[in-house]
Amino acid sequence: MDDIAKPLPEGVRAIPLGGGNPARITAVEKAYRAELEKLLEDGDKFEDILCHYDSPQGRVSFLEVIATFFRKEYGWPITADNVALTNGSQSAMFYLFNLFSGKTGDGTRTLLFPLMPEYIGYADQAIERGTFVSVPSQCEYYGDRTFKYTLDRKAVARYLSKHPEVGAMVVSRPTNPSGNVLLDSEIRYLSSLAHESSIPLIIDNAYGLPFPNIVFRDDVEPIWNEDIVLLMSLSKIGLPSIRTGIVIARKEIIRAVGNMNAIAALATGSMGPVLAENLLRTGELTHLADEVVRPFYKGKAMRMESLIRKYFAGTEYYFHRIEGSIFTWLYLPELKISTLEFYSDLMKDGVVTVPGEYFFFGSDEQERGLPYPHPHYDKCLRLNYSGDDGLIEEGIRIIAGRYREFSVKR
Repeated sequence: MDDIAKPLPEGVRAIPLGGGNPARITAVEKAYRAELEKLLEDGDKFEDILCHYDSPQGRVSFLEVIATFFRKEYGWPITADNVALTNGSQSAMFYLFNLFSGKTGDGTRTLLFPLMPEYIGYADQAIERGTFVSVPSQCEYYGDRTFKYTLDRKAVARYLSKHPEVGAMVVSRPTNPSGNVLLDSEIRYLSSLAHESSIPLIIDNAYGLPFPNIVFRDDVEPIWNEDIVLLMSLSKIGLPSIRTGIVIARKEIIRAVGNMNAIAALATGSMGPVLAENLLRTGELTHLADEVVRPFYKGKAMRMESLIRKYFAGTEYYFHRIEGSIFTWLYLPELKISTLEFYSDLMKDGVVTVPGEYFFFGSDEQERGLPYPHPHYDKCLRLNYSGDDGLIEEGIRIIAGRYREFSVKR
């Protein structure tokens, strides 16, 4: 996040492929502007919203709209009592991580990440040291220079059977950083393991279905049951700075989230729910997700793929199949330095990336000062493809050139 705001040295042009900021999409912005204009024209409603707290659980009318939407569209047996809002889904993760982990009378409850690598923003969220544990993903390689992470089902089940101290499992879908989308069968398998272990499966759905629907597979669907805590967000459908997270879970979990909101923030922000409520009620929000946001990012993803193939031709490289999110996960197996060092070198040319080491955490080896036990640990970069097309191409060209310089075959 510092890289988003920190200026580069004088005379160096920024080529921002790091961070997670979504793109500006005109049709989405127009929809929110229209909602704001209606609000401003409705007497003193705008001032009334600004000058009154919502409930700690979130804006009640928006909670009702969310519950109604998922009941009608997907048949989920939920009411407003199954929904809470937070000031961004990042805040919700902090609440939930520390709700289901930490010191107990006979030890420390842990959180299991069953498909590592995972989102950099989780890595420092636990209050207690040693909270995170993880299972390295399996990896399938394909002949077109792509690969895909898959769940090591046996390893996850084995870990849970031997570690009753696990308090919850956590995945993102689509996965940040890789753009992987866990299959419905993988989600249902993890949900069944969670049920057997009497723990929740927390799913970070910030890029997922049904909104913002930055998902490029057609064989997946939204999944929820009482063993799942589903987190959603309005950030990737046009409102990143307003910070509106959505939690769908069992009622007792929702009460706990509301209580934590009251303690940490007093109340949740109102403007995101106000701008999105009518759009969700009328179906416009999901129309924008399906017909505008998804095609926009799909086009960006296809362009990024073509640029990687063009500029890395002749080198040993792979990238994760881009199944969703706004990122490309680039694997450089012949890089003779770590991606932390490579990241620093690229910054000299203004190319901002995110080195892969930060996305691997929760291993016993790391507790002993050793690398994470996955071959991709220090050989991957996360690249955001949502920005200016010209700058993205320039960045990929520079990265490929530097890779040739730092290749073991040079």
